Amino acid sequence: MTFTPHPELSEAEVAETVETTLAEHDVAVFMKGTRTFPQCGYSQRAVQLIGQYTDEFADVDTLAALDTFRGALAAHSGWETIPQVYVDGEFIGGSDIVAELDERGELEPLLTA
Repeated sequence: MTFTPHPELSEAEVAETVETTLAEHDVAVFMKGTRTFPQCGYSQRAVQLIGQYTDEFADVDTLAALDTFRGALAAHSGWETIPQVYVDGEFIGGSDIVAELDERGELEPLLTA
């Protein structure tokens, strides 16, 4: 079986979701799936890394309108791949960058400051 996502959200709805999430949450992960049911290994890795230090983060499932979310997030980050992690509204990176921050001991203070 092949999964083909169909945009269920308009560009305006996606833009509003991105803006609201960044404004209302100190830590946000825009990902494929949810923290309890990630739909790709990179999203799962990002959630696991962040979850080591805090349970207080928003997880936004981008699969309902993947291409639209990519465009809306690229406007903030210049980055089109997902997952994308934001702290205090600032783009931090994807799962590889989050892993590097963790390896250098920089992730925990970033998330718990």
